Amino acid sequence: MAEDLRIGVFVCDCGSNIAGYLDCPDIAEYAKTLPHVVYVKENLYTCSEAGINEIKAAIKEENLNRVVVASCTPRTHEPLFRESCAEAGLNPYLFEMVNIRDQCSWVHMQEQEKGNLKAKDLIRMGVAKAALLEPQEPIQSEMDPKALVIGGGISGMTAALGLANRGFQVFLVEKAPELGGLLRHLHKVGPSYVNADDLVASQATKVEKHENINLLTSTTVKAMEGYIGHYKVTVSSNGVEQQFGVGVIVVATGAKVLKPEGFYGYDGKRVITQFELEELFRTESFKAEHVVMIQCVGARDEERKYCSRICCMTAIKNSIAIKEQNPEATVHILYRDIQAYGVENEALLQRSKQMGVRYIKYDQQRPPEVQENIVKVYHHLLGRDLELPQDLVVLSTPLIAGEDNQSLSKLLRVTLDANKFFLEAHVKLKPLDFATDGIYLCGNAHYPASVREAISQALGAASRASIPLAKGVMTVQPIVSVLANEDACRGCGLCVALCPYGALEIVRTDKGRKVRVISVACKGCGVCAATCYQHALDINSFTDQQVEEQIKAFLSG
Repeated sequence: MAEDLRIGVFVCDCGSNIAGYLDCPDIAEYAKTLPHVVYVKENLYTCSEAGINEIKAAIKEENLNRVVVASCTPRTHEPLFRESCAEAGLNPYLFEMVNIRDQCSWVHMQEQEKGNLKAKDLIRMGVAKAALLEPQEPIQSEMDPKALVIGGGISGMTAALGLANRGFQVFLVEKAPELGGLLRHLHKVGPSYVNADDLVASQATKVEKHENINLLTSTTVKAMEGYIGHYKVTVSSNGVEQQFGVGVIVVATGAKVLKPEGFYGYDGKRVITQFELEELFRTESFKAEHVVMIQCVGARDEERKYCSRICCMTAIKNSIAIKEQNPEATVHILYRDIQAYGVENEALLQRSKQMGVRYIKYDQQRPPEVQENIVKVYHHLLGRDLELPQDLVVLSTPLIAGEDNQSLSKLLRVTLDANKFFLEAHVKLKPLDFATDGIYLCGNAHYPASVREAISQALGAASRASIPLAKGVMTVQPIVSVLANEDACRGCGLCVALCPYGALEIVRTDKGRKVRVISVACKGCGVCAATCYQHALDINSFTDQQVEEQIKAFLSG
């Protein structure tokens, strides 16, 4: 006997986000006329405690077996509504969400009538799809309780220790012979002025002595197969390859400092970088009397439009170090804008000024000119050229993405941004996760970061990675690809080649070559189903039939 469909529709005002531009009462009245809809409720905030309780109550009191919420974006709120349905005893995958905020009120603020009509179209389509939804069960997979951390800088060491201290076995892979990354070349770490060598030595000793950390230096990752819970890693150590399995991966590969070839007469002697100045401090060979620092060299331009964020604080920190060593030295910092965010960094900026460091704002269209023994700069505020004496020019250059990022991104099937840094899944919701489950990132691999930020991100990544490891079982949403028609599959492998997550493979069966879906690795993106010319593949909750019914519902309007 066919199921008696009872659909409930909840229309959210979202305060004034939706109700300020759409006629929500009219939209709610329209929803009552749709097939199988037995209950409609308009809420001020459907995601509030009161709104959630109304959904739960209606499921029980009205015997609803499908729920449609017309509100904001599924990206942020769909998990909440699914969970609410489950708490009321309804399978959470018998829920459909319609986005009438982003797709209607926000984009049609000046067209209320058209926005209303569009909202009705979307709700009609959502109800049509909801009628064909089927109950689903979450997909579970056992976890290999080990982790791989790629990169042995401060963020990589911190992440490895964070996981190892929780009792998980960790493989820490570092391509250099020693741990420490860029930190091994620094003098002091601001704003606390901790000795960089001491910080590296402290962390490296903990890593080397930790019983749960398998340290692999002079080692690179050569191959990677699998998915969350079941990654098979191949590494090469001095030409010798070895394989091991892990459940999760943390990317902490760091970055490198831009060599400013062709900028301001850079020669590594009289014109150097902040990074090279740190080396002079370390070897106690700094002798200059007149220092001019130039900010934003090779950054915030057409080639690299981003701000490296830490350059200003590095210049401020090093200017203080110069004045502490020789109070009579002159230090000028030529800047476009100053990034000294945070109370401590702002205090360092003020301290440097009190010590006699002079700041001059220059115009990008009239950059400084480095000449013999002087730097000529147009003073933006005074409106005239100044000639500053110099026996050392220090260029503040940005951190840039490591040369291995591109090859590693292909191995891990993760994304890079336009500047070739690794790209997070979502800047606010998942800042330390990749879109691929089981892979996390931190430190300068993600974006230029201070030492404190790198450590904080590493602890966060370790915390995120420890969640599936601690559970021992990975649970993923069942909205994944399925082989709906095995007989139709030709085993051509086109879907396998195009899958961005490595979630498909060709296997031999009694019926010949067929595709097999690795459900726990699938993200339900739909590339495979859209590609399959035999229509053998489908996506749970986005089947061909459901999409066709949505199209018909739209055309019927």
